[in-house]
Amino acid sequence: MRDAFFDALTALGAEDERVWALTGDLGIGLFDGFEAAAPGRFLNVGIAEQNMVGIAAGLAYSGKVPFAYSIAPFITSRAHDQIRVDVALARANVKLVGVGGGVAYGTLGPTHHAIEDVALMRVLPNMTVLTPGDPVEARGAARAAAELDGPVYLRLGKNGEPLLLPEEPFAVGRARVVREGGDLTIATCGPILGEALAAADELAAGGVDAGVLHFPTVKPFDVEAVAAALRRSPLVVSVEEHLDVGGLGSAVAEAIAESGLPGTLRRVGFRDRFAHEVGSREYLLAGHGLDARGLVSTARALAA
Repeated sequence: MRDAFFDALTALGAEDERVWALTGDLGIGLFDGFEAAAPGRFLNVGIAEQNMVGIAAGLAYSGKVPFAYSIAPFITSRAHDQIRVDVALARANVKLVGVGGGVAYGTLGPTHHAIEDVALMRVLPNMTVLTPGDPVEARGAARAAAELDGPVYLRLGKNGEPLLLPEEPFAVGRARVVREGGDLTIATCGPILGEALAAADELAAGGVDAGVLHFPTVKPFDVEAVAAALRRSPLVVSVEEHLDVGGLGSAVAEAIAESGLPGTLRRVGFRDRFAHEVGSREYLLAGHGLDARGLVSTARALAA
């Protein structure tokens, strides 16, 4: 996903002289293509994310389209006051890009995990939150962010994520039915989509017809997609590489509560705790019940 994003950013920089790239001393070699395509429009501000957001806001105030890139918890938590005041409050045309959403940086410990970033960004007025599920969708999300007038948080995985989705234009605010299913729906966002699809396959082998509803945008939220899923089946399992409050699960719960339709939801996410274990992303997902096996267990219990 990271490389796909940089491919898109480089193309945007070549096409539009308003596009700038900023980093907090991260991924320096990855910006080589952008620097070649957009000379003079790349800034490394050092390990100073608060300053980076302020600089990005200033560029936006002067008509530029800045992409500010850092590890997800650093671009969201460390600079949250600047994002709130300089970007969201001012409705500045700043694109915040967080790499390593969830526990992609699992081996670096909880300081580098982003399991509350979607909640922090989703609660801010004027902020759009994009959560692409694979490299192709990440490329489309980057272009959609550039075309959208206003603040955007683009949450990426790290790298090495598989291709999961057919290529189609990225539609901000619209969910994608990746798999039809009549017994229950698995709602997901971001690259954990792969675990949801694997769980749906295993459930099908056991006689449970599970649909997969993917949300590449968490804000604005596609409430009608949730209502359509409830009309197929009142059973929903949400899964996210995030705390189970404030993010996708909360958005789904709100949509169900306000739909007027019968529905039962089980939220799968990190349950009010940091992941202090050290290991790979796969190890941490399995340990917290967020992998395909954990999803299957939750879905079977709900279907029963």
